[in-house]
Amino acid sequence: MKMAEKILTDKAPAAIGPYSQAIKVGDLVFTSGQIPIDPESGNIEAKDITAQTEQVMKNLGAVLAAAGSSFEKAVKTTCFLADIKDFAAFNEVYGKYFTQKPARSCVAVKDLPKGALVEVEVIAEL
Repeated sequence: MKMAEKILTDKAPAAIGPYSQAIKVGDLVFTSGQIPIDPESGNIEAKDITAQTEQVMKNLGAVLAAAGSSFEKAVKTTCFLADIKDFAAFNEVYGKYFTQKPARSCVAVKDLPKGALVEVEVIAEL
C-alpha cells in the first residue's frame, strides 16, 4: 500500500494550523477546507459571499492542481456557510467550478476561521 503524500503549494494559503493543504492516498486526494485567504497577502480581502467563494475556488483549484487533480475529478465536497441566507449566491459561484456536480453536503455553521463567510473541502480522483 502506498504511503499518504502531503500536498503543498504556495499558490494557495499556507495551513493556519497543524494540518496539510491536502493528502493524496491511493487514487484520491482529500483537500483540507479552504477559506478565502488571499495567498499573496495572507488575509481575507474579499468582503461578500460571491467574492469570498471565488477566492475559495481559486485556492481549491491550486491545491487540486498541485495534487494532480482538478474540479472535474471531484467526487464529494463539503461546504460550510456562515449564513445559510448566502446559499443561492454561493451556489452561483460553486456551479461555475463544479460542473460535474459531485456529491455534496452544505451546512451553515456558527463561525469559520478568521471570520470567513465560506469554507469548502473536496475529495477528488487523481
